[in-house]
Amino acid sequence: MIFKPKFISFDCYGTLINFEMGPTAKALFESRVPVERMPAFLDSFKAYRLDEVMGDWKPFFDVVENSIRRTCKAHGVAYQPSDAVALYDAIPTWQPHPNVVEVLEAIAPHIPLVILSNSMVDLIPASVAHLKAKFHAVYTAEEARAYKPRFQAFEYMFDQLGCAPSQMMHVSSSFRYDLMTASDLGFMAKAFIDRAHEPAVEGYGVNRLTDVRELPGLLGL
Repeated sequence: MIFKPKFISFDCYGTLINFEMGPTAKALFESRVPVERMPAFLDSFKAYRLDEVMGDWKPFFDVVENSIRRTCKAHGVAYQPSDAVALYDAIPTWQPHPNVVEVLEAIAPHIPLVILSNSMVDLIPASVAHLKAKFHAVYTAEEARAYKPRFQAFEYMFDQLGCAPSQMMHVSSSFRYDLMTASDLGFMAKAFIDRAHEPAVEGYGVNRLTDVRELPGLLGL
């Protein structure tokens, strides 16, 4: 099936930018967490980050700080305030996944590109610059006063664009943060870039792509 959306929205971290929070935490805690316990430690850190964004909005630094502190407590690991700083400060250095820039540059002349990110106004520009392509709009959780997967984050984007979800495609590498909500809200189309950090989930009407270079084909490009 070929889709012709009015806008195509993307999750940023994990989908376009290689989200290296896990590897960064692994390097940071390798002297405090035994190698055999590291996978469970990192799984907890990932889970606590999701839990931290489910309530009222808070700055993303607080999300990182609270989730790593809770992870340390759960695993009996010493926490240092500098841990959160190191994790947060690494974010602007992370680079795009392979082939992302070329794909975005191929789509941009035909369909306006939008980012909806669980980020901050002063944090996202460095990552967008790494992506190089021209974006019609970039929206953050800070502006929406809500993080994905909450509907409020998406509704902010719809209001700003003056566009209904039925006229849009959303692209993400996460069902839990993006695609389940996109399905609930009635997006015209949804694409899952399978980067192996979350399992694919059946029943949400999502187009599963194993390579981002497959995306233009869904758009007839």
